[in-house]
Amino acid sequence: MHTPPGVTIDTPVNLREVGRLRVLEALHATPRSSRPELVRVTGLSRATVSSLIADLIAIGLVTEEDPDTDDPEPRRTGRPAQSLSLVPTAGYAIGADIGHQHVRVNLCDLFGTVLWEHWVAKDVDRAPEETLDLVAVLVGRALQETGVARERVLGIGAGIASPVEKGSGELGAEGIMPGWVGLHLTEELQHRTALPVRVTNDANAGALAELMYGAGRQVGDMVYIRLSAGIGAGIVSNGQLLLGARGLAGEIGHLPLITDGLICRCGNRGCLETVASPVAIARLLTQSWGRHIAARDLPALIKQRDAGALRAVRDAGDAVGRALSTLVTLLNPRLIVVGGDLAGAGEDLLEPLRAGVRRHTLPSAARGVEIVTGGLGDGAEVRGAAGLVLAGAPYLLSAAASGEVA
Repeated sequence: MHTPPGVTIDTPVNLREVGRLRVLEALHATPRSSRPELVRVTGLSRATVSSLIADLIAIGLVTEEDPDTDDPEPRRTGRPAQSLSLVPTAGYAIGADIGHQHVRVNLCDLFGTVLWEHWVAKDVDRAPEETLDLVAVLVGRALQETGVARERVLGIGAGIASPVEKGSGELGAEGIMPGWVGLHLTEELQHRTALPVRVTNDANAGALAELMYGAGRQVGDMVYIRLSAGIGAGIVSNGQLLLGARGLAGEIGHLPLITDGLICRCGNRGCLETVASPVAIARLLTQSWGRHIAARDLPALIKQRDAGALRAVRDAGDAVGRALSTLVTLLNPRLIVVGGDLAGAGEDLLEPLRAGVRRHTLPSAARGVEIVTGGLGDGAEVRGAAGLVLAGAPYLLSAAASGEVA
């Protein structure tokens, strides 16, 4: 029997805990399973699986259903295997998406089903204390309005529009979110909510959501690009988020694109974010038309088929395509998923984006990549934030079960 790294098996109790974790991992990966399938997947004996399942049913983590009587292909012999699954309400996760101009919080069950969600417009960049207080208030509302007990929450996942140091969780927000420089988001949110917290960049959260629930399911090599007030990319390689040595991989919005372009808030000149974000497009239209245009006005202008707005969006798509061509050449992804506020432009954005990738990438690499809009809309980042916690649900549930069945 293979032992996971870091696990020492020296007593029957520890052996049982390892087996319990394997069963929970299998049920988390496949919501509807059976005892024979669990024996095959986990490598445990039939007697061990049956005993562990009995324990998990007794403490309310697993439920058992009778076989589907409407199965069009009935078994030839034997009694049909009963269906086993995790109880969706055995644990919950909270997601928080902290953007430059908004806060969104949700509450999900074990399978990532959203049970509660709320969005608030907020000028975030220079107001960290107010923003974190708001997140804590929304977490309290989520629990109160759904009736979920705090002790049933496995944790909070937070995605934020800032680079996040992989080791320390410190925000690398210089010039990007000025008021947040050096802040440790994990500690701040834990202090306010009394819940475990995991933190990542918002684009990584979006990538995780599309991988778990959206357009990237069953795709091991993918790039998710978030086109909002900030631009970032979440990179999935062989089914895992690619974070880099310090967790800063994917900051595509700060790739220099125009030699003599505008100065970006990061301090460099001509970054992709200065020409292709909704804020940059709105600024260009304001200058061209001589009247104020806000980023929130773009969806209506695109829907009205305004010629100037469409040209600006298409130019932005071409710029994003040029930047993505670098990632396609280096990483050879199978799929690029486009999310964020600008993704609502649909083919007006995607067609020039695809053309930009084709024009600046090796033909063989360009032919092998599909480029689509995300399947989760503007809720991708907050679902991925909750997914940070849910990805570790089997371990958390197993640890809790150890005390209950001791």
